[in-house]
Amino acid sequence: MQLTKVQGGFIPGSRRRSLEIPHAPRALPLICYEAIFPGDVVERDDRPGWIVNLTNDGWFGISTGPYQHLQQARLRAIEQGLPVVRAANTGISAVIDPLGRMVAVLGLGVEGVLDSGLPSPNPRRPSSARTGNIPVAMIVTVALLFVVSRRLAK
Repeated sequence: MQLTKVQGGFIPGSRRRSLEIPHAPRALPLICYEAIFPGDVVERDDRPGWIVNLTNDGWFGISTGPYQHLQQARLRAIEQGLPVVRAANTGISAVIDPLGRMVAVLGLGVEGVLDSGLPSPNPRRPSSARTGNIPVAMIVTVALLFVVSRRLAK
């Protein structure tokens, strides 16, 4: 499907890949909203040293949208145990450590440059990144079975 009237258009890649960057750890680029989807961010066999999230929050205007988008990037940092560097043209740019703490921030609509060291990744991938939604699905299933068995017992 042609998204725009550009010769060749846009096509999805075969998979998400980390990029080699001279004198830096491999980075996983996430474009805009790719950072909001949990679980399917980092390939199991290709864990990068950090995530870079490039985004255009301009269409949000001055609203809660840029703040929510930033919080979702913080969740990806925690979920994957990786630092996230977020560059937003008019939104909130930040360097986020693997625990979700903001190391450096440029506020909403502020122009500037963030000069910060890159936090180290957690040496081990967090269990949520390894197991995905399986533990939650198991808990929900057990709870449903419990509710159904209680209803049938009445």
